[in-house]
Amino acid sequence: MTHQPLTTYQQHHLRVVFDHHAVYLYRPMVKASEAHVVMLAEQGLVPAAAAAQMLRGLVTLREDRPETFDYDGSVEDVYFTLEKRLAEACGIPTGQLSVQLARSRNDLDAGVFRMVLRDQLLGVLAAIGEAGTVLLDRAERYADVVVVGYTHRRPAQPTSIGHVLAGYAEALAGQAAAYARLLAEMNRSPLGSCAFAGTDLAIDPRRVAELLGFDEVVVNSYEAVAGADHLMRTAALNAQALATGARVARTLMDWLTWEWVRTPEEFTQGSSIMPQKRNPVVLEHLVSMAGATAADAASVFNNVGAAWWEDSNNATTDVQVRLWESNDRSYRFFALLGGLFERLEPLRPPGDAAIVATGATTTAAADALTRHGLPFRAAHSVVGRLVQAGPPATWTGDDVRKAAHAVAGVDSLDDDAVRDLLAAALRPELVLRRAQSDGPGEAAVRAQVARLRTGLEATLAEVAGLRQRLLEADEKLAAAVAERAAA
Repeated sequence: MTHQPLTTYQQHHLRVVFDHHAVYLYRPMVKASEAHVVMLAEQGLVPAAAAAQMLRGLVTLREDRPETFDYDGSVEDVYFTLEKRLAEACGIPTGQLSVQLARSRNDLDAGVFRMVLRDQLLGVLAAIGEAGTVLLDRAERYADVVVVGYTHRRPAQPTSIGHVLAGYAEALAGQAAAYARLLAEMNRSPLGSCAFAGTDLAIDPRRVAELLGFDEVVVNSYEAVAGADHLMRTAALNAQALATGARVARTLMDWLTWEWVRTPEEFTQGSSIMPQKRNPVVLEHLVSMAGATAADAASVFNNVGAAWWEDSNNATTDVQVRLWESNDRSYRFFALLGGLFERLEPLRPPGDAAIVATGATTTAAADALTRHGLPFRAAHSVVGRLVQAGPPATWTGDDVRKAAHAVAGVDSLDDDAVRDLLAAALRPELVLRRAQSDGPGEAAVRAQVARLRTGLEATLAEVAGLRQRLLEADEKLAAAVAERAAA
């Protein structure tokens, strides 16, 4: 490569990529190089003295601050920057290094990309776990607070705040499990694949994987460097998870507008000219963040689809920025959402009269008639006629009997049927007694919370196991480096 002045390609691509990528890739490249050199020494592929020299140099590179690196055009990218700085740390020319023996930029990039994404996804999953735990706590606490559920933006049926929040908690628990599966797929090492066809040297890829905390090695060396499914799955899962969260944010906008819940002060902004207004703009930010994440996913899919099935920048290096930003945004999204729900509490949820006035209790009224022998469509028609005549608060027993006679040809309804219909129409709190296991009944919601909490905790325990294995791998690598560096 040339020194100053930079070429056009260096100015407008290599420098830009270097400035962004160095912060993400340099440290994991150093760690991966330590594991690689340890393996080379153990396999007798480099002399013990040369391995010790390289490892001592790599240890000094741990203290480097890649955010301060200045791209000067003397090397192409972060990969060659590491070699250059390692040679300087070892006090030898680059040509005397063997750090790249039995290793290509292809498999090194693929490996450190997985290491970066692994760490980021662990952060996203932690934020989802915390948000899910908060949702479950709030669902249990507010399992007896009745509100109106909407379909097609119209009042539909009574439910409870707890039932709604438990529903979203179930989505979060499913997303947490999906991220855990993605992490298991991500945590396979491509190192040892070299350019794509491996090497005739007797390397030990499993040892490198062990030292870097990978649970296994990618089965096929071509897939190891050409594969991008795990990259697309990352982008897609982030887009999916945030889209669901954005829908909940939109619903919360309505709840806050109707003053069913209190707007947490620290999540609001004031108006520039209207002193009475507190704007919960964080909800708007969440919706926008979901849109940006969907755009990142589209970019990743488009670039991967535009590439050949081989090592190519389109499908590997060039999509990393979109993935890193997507993961960072996803982490912040769930941290915001969890923080918001942690401070959310009921303010003025709708009372019985307000709920009844919306017509949301009419399905329960029709169901009450079916319990007394009327076919559902006939019961539905009876209630429909009552609605046409006036709001439920005005219905009387005579109104019910007349409607049953006019619509269904029922000459008489017993007193229990009339009483049940009117109770269902006028007492929305009865929904809290509903026995259906997945419904809004208070006991049912609490049981749902317990079941979902068990599943979420099992997922988080599985991920905690991965975190522990990564810590143990770090300790194992540090010990191996220290032992070989002292040789």
